[in-house]
Amino acid sequence: MRSASGFALVLVTTLAACGSDGTNGGDDTVTPDAPDVIAPPARGFQVISADITIRPGEEITYCYYFRTPNTEPMAINKWKSVMSPGSHHMILFTTTTDVMPPGTFSPSNCGFGVGNGTNVPSWTYSAQTPVNEIVLPSDDGTGKPLAQEIAPNTPAYFQMHYLNPSDQPIVVHVTLNAEALPAGTAFTKTAAYTTYNASIKIPAGATNHTETKTCATPAGAKFWLMSTHAHKQAVKTTVKSGAAASTTIAFESTDWEHPGGKAWMATPFYSFDLNKLTFSCTYNNLGGPEIVSGDSAATEEMCMAAGYYFPATKPVFCLCYGTAVEGCANF
Repeated sequence: MRSASGFALVLVTTLAACGSDGTNGGDDTVTPDAPDVIAPPARGFQVISADITIRPGEEITYCYYFRTPNTEPMAINKWKSVMSPGSHHMILFTTTTDVMPPGTFSPSNCGFGVGNGTNVPSWTYSAQTPVNEIVLPSDDGTGKPLAQEIAPNTPAYFQMHYLNPSDQPIVVHVTLNAEALPAGTAFTKTAAYTTYNASIKIPAGATNHTETKTCATPAGAKFWLMSTHAHKQAVKTTVKSGAAASTTIAFESTDWEHPGGKAWMATPFYSFDLNKLTFSCTYNNLGGPEIVSGDSAATEEMCMAAGYYFPATKPVFCLCYGTAVEGCANF
């Protein structure tokens, strides 16, 4: 297995064919599924990261920082991306202020930046296949489409993980299209809901070690997509409805690298009992010292639930510290 992160907040175009769990093997080979060029949307915007060279045998994560080019608020209801051969995954994060100057490429300062809860990145879109798209639900139950609102000149960055197994350098980049609803269209705002366990401690030699946290979900929130994220020590990830004692599973996966996603694309969508979401990850740590929370897929671990909810006023990031199962706060 690779040491790459297994991000799966994606709804690939083959979801219907793969069943409601959206589970598929993905395509993270170096052969692209389509030309590395897509036309920009008629309404919306396109972002293309600057080219960067990946050396033979190199595996590395870079972030590319930019501002979105839209000059007016955009209601985005479709995303499409194309990644160059050698790309394992990409995530679009938006922030309230610039993390680094626009145009910067950097392998450092390139994680979730949870810090003390300030300027928390919002997980806005992601892909783990060379060609990927996500279309948001067209009816919220009252006849209005869902859309993500992107303000003009929004600070943002791509997190991009690359692997070059060849003996030649490769030049890579990401192209992202954000397709917007026509101006003046009435819509219901949807936004990301993401959790992060910052207190993971997996003892050396542990098997089936489980880390569990419970987060609050917004009152009345309906979810239309849910998935999980962990690193290579994870053998199972679970999202349950309600408190830790609940037995109602909203989503579960035994594939850390390609966990898939559970989609509810029409009414009644999905609501969490008691306005609580419990997420857990089970790990084996057979080959080294204690493993703790962190961005490094090679030496650290993560446990996250990630999805989209509505009606939304803003993205929600639930950050969990300490040993208490419900020791979490929303930002």
